[in-house]
Parts: sequence; C-alpha cells; structure tokens
Amino acid sequence: MDRLLQLGTAPVAATVLTGTMAVYMTLVVFGNITDFGTNQQFVQHVLAMDTTFKDPQLMWRAIESPALQNAAYVAIIAWETLAAAVLLLATWLWAAGLRHRAHDRARRASTVGLVMVLLLFGLGFIAIGGEWFAMWQSSDWNGLDAAARNVTAAAFALVVVHLPSVRGGGN
Repeated sequence: MDRLLQLGTAPVAATVLTGTMAVYMTLVVFGNITDFGTNQQFVQHVLAMDTTFKDPQLMWRAIESPALQNAAYVAIIAWETLAAAVLLLATWLWAAGLRHRAHDRARRASTVGLVMVLLLFGLGFIAIGGEWFAMWQSSDWNGLDAAARNVTAAAFALVVVHLPSVRGGGN
C-alpha cells in the first residue's frame, strides 16, 4: 500500500507532467518534420498577414519573402526539437531521481524545457504571431487557441515542478 501511495507524491506528478510535455513536444516535432508543408503554410500565412483585415497601418509588418518565412519555420522546428530533447532529459532525470529523492537536476532541466515551451507559444505565437502579425484577425490561420492551451499546460507543469515538496525532495 505504501508503494501505491508513493504514486501520489509531488515528484511523481512532476515526472508525469514533464513527461507528458516531452511526449507532446516530440510529437509536434515529428509532425512538423514528416508533414512539413501543413504548418509551413500556417507560418507563411501568419507572417504574410494575407488573411488579416489588411489594415494599411499594420501591413508594413508583413513578411512576404518565402526565404524568410521558411527560415522562421525551420527556426521554430529547431526550437521545438531542442525543447523536446530537454524535456525528455528532464523526464529521465525525474524518473531516475524518484528512488533517491534527487530532484534538483530534474527540476532545473524541467524548468528550462518548460520555459522554452512558454517562450515558443507565449512569446512566439501569442505575442508575436497574435499581436505583431495580427493572427487574431484571421479566421483561417489563427493558432491562438492552441497556443493558449500549450501555455496553460506548460505553466501548470512548471508550477507543479516548483512545489515546495518537489524542491525539498519530500513527499
């Protein structure tokens, strides 16, 4: 019974949440690489601002160069790949540390990976894509809801990772 109750500890919750985000980000990377064109179109349309209200006061922000659009998309995939790798490492560190209650390295690695996800979806998609490139105006190429879900999941995982019982290594 005591072993079963160990599953209810904060370090186990941190392990599971970090692992969930690691798997999610790995699948995002896999999808973006194996189906490159789908999200490439998304990035191109957002940067070109071609499905926004086309307000002349904003359209100077549009990036219409396919080379720059593709560079941005490849940079996004590279960032996602790095975040996935960091989160996979953090998950392994959490799992390895569960037996010895050694969570400090796992917590730091989780923090790095989760902040990377927050930066990608919060700063990259919500702030830059949503506001600077007016993605909120597009009914066809609007990723704000998905970005908000990702920010929420990463922020929640980050809070759990930093609970006092996780930091102190206790139950």
